[in-house]
Amino acid sequence: MLRKLSRSAALTARRRYVQTMFQVMGHALDAISRTDKKVLDEARLLPVGFVFEMTVLPAGPSLVVEHVGEGRLRYLGSSPPANVDLSIRFKHIAHAFLVLSFQEKTAEAFANDRMLVDGDIGLAVRMTRILNRLEAIILPRLVASRAVKEYPADLGLFEKVPGAINIYRRVATGMIRDLTKEVSPT
Repeated sequence: MLRKLSRSAALTARRRYVQTMFQVMGHALDAISRTDKKVLDEARLLPVGFVFEMTVLPAGPSLVVEHVGEGRLRYLGSSPPANVDLSIRFKHIAHAFLVLSFQEKTAEAFANDRMLVDGDIGLAVRMTRILNRLEAIILPRLVASRAVKEYPADLGLFEKVPGAINIYRRVATGMIRDLTKEVSPT
């Protein structure tokens, strides 16, 4: 009984962690697409109206972003619209937790068959590069090196620190705005 209860509590904790990380990542993708030239250049090549989803199967937490043009990504929340162009799906919450807690690189998770890609592989590679750039900027180098396949050699401290501060400021603003929407009666 106790073992079953502790497994349930661990699953709930992982689910909440993954849900929170998806929310942070969604707002961070929105923020970095406003400020980072490399992300802007990469995202400009996405079709306007392109919708990207990252989710956990079967009906777990998710994040959804849309390319609105000029390299700008807009965080849409956790509910995908009817048409999703690219979906990266973790097969289980434990797999998502491994990646989002930086215990396993995204490339390793894919190689270990922990995730599925539904959509154009070229666009998936592009989104992975954007996500890797985001992680390299907002995470301490030691953690980012565990999260991304290759840490960017050209990312210096004078680019990383102001970029991270700007992104985290925008993430905090976006999350506060989300909380305000949830609390206020509409």
